[in-house]
Amino acid sequence: MIYLDCAATTFQKPPAVAAAMERAMATMSSPGRGGYQAAMEAADTAFTCRSELAAMFHVENPERVVFTMNATHALNIAIKSLVPPGGRAVISGYEHNAVTRPLAALRAKTAVAAAPLFQPEAVLAAFEQTVTPDTDAVICNHVSNVFGMILPIQELARLCRERGVPFILDASQSAGCLPVHLEELGAAFIAMPGHKGLYGPQGTGLLLCGQTPPPLLEGGTGSESIRQEMPDFLPDRLEAGTHNIAGIAGLLEGLRFVEKQGVQSIGSHERALTVQMGESLAQLPGVEVFRSKDPSQQAGVLSFRVSGMDCEELGEALGRRDIALRSGLHCAPLAHRTAGTLETGTVRASVSAFNVPQEIPRFVRELRQILSEKP
Repeated sequence: MIYLDCAATTFQKPPAVAAAMERAMATMSSPGRGGYQAAMEAADTAFTCRSELAAMFHVENPERVVFTMNATHALNIAIKSLVPPGGRAVISGYEHNAVTRPLAALRAKTAVAAAPLFQPEAVLAAFEQTVTPDTDAVICNHVSNVFGMILPIQELARLCRERGVPFILDASQSAGCLPVHLEELGAAFIAMPGHKGLYGPQGTGLLLCGQTPPPLLEGGTGSESIRQEMPDFLPDRLEAGTHNIAGIAGLLEGLRFVEKQGVQSIGSHERALTVQMGESLAQLPGVEVFRSKDPSQQAGVLSFRVSGMDCEELGEALGRRDIALRSGLHCAPLAHRTAGTLETGTVRASVSAFNVPQEIPRFVRELRQILSEKP
């Protein structure tokens, strides 16, 4: 199988990830629940993972790294801590449902700073026109999960700082392949999954906290048990209930893989594969490829569609040929509406550090064969 659905989950993991999870299941209980060896080993693993994450993402205090179930969980905490019911939020035109659905549930007044694909100056101009003093939060992804477009987050964060508006960054498609720097951005929150570019297991996520938010959930933490309110300090304030310690152990090994390979190296590798795919797909008749003329503006995600073919059917046909990718709206109808692909959707190919250049020609050959059989 050629796996090209890494924007959903990096299916191929370093072997150390599964080994660490198996060891955790055999030797660790839960952190903060006792002074015996199994509990202490769990606490040490969680602390080590938290500390190494803080170092990678430039969080001054590791206690401000909060473990979540996924990026959606993290974004819900961030959004609901800053945007009150009926409040005002500004988002890019390329946000995931993990952003737009919480805002809809809050009945927020959501302004979309829409701009064409791969035009960072236009994106920035749209935000400059849309962010007003009554804005409760600006929420923006670093990389579009549909088109791989890298948004100008440094400039957007600066705009938010200048206008005194909290900034939430969705780093779901950038953590592990692009630099993410909490202190430099001055972000209120940065949300990310553990199971994509950090090569951890599903069921892991992170919230980097520039602020201390109210809890989304209440429950046991192993600390201050006498109180009926959640602790007022991080990470306990946001980590109610039993930790996914096997997942955290696996995430620690995924993080170490990224550290060893290097974020810049992984990002360069993914962009090179994306350029290779884009050039090859563009040569096929009837194929429309959504790519940037400047490779530095696109991460390892590439969308395309074929004239006269249903994207879902095309994805299924490729799947039968052991080419794994995703078709449809990718949980981001707003991005498709902004790009003009809402009616058709796209077929999305996305890569990781485990993909190699030799896989691209076979993928393109299989697609060419499908196109040749088209009525």
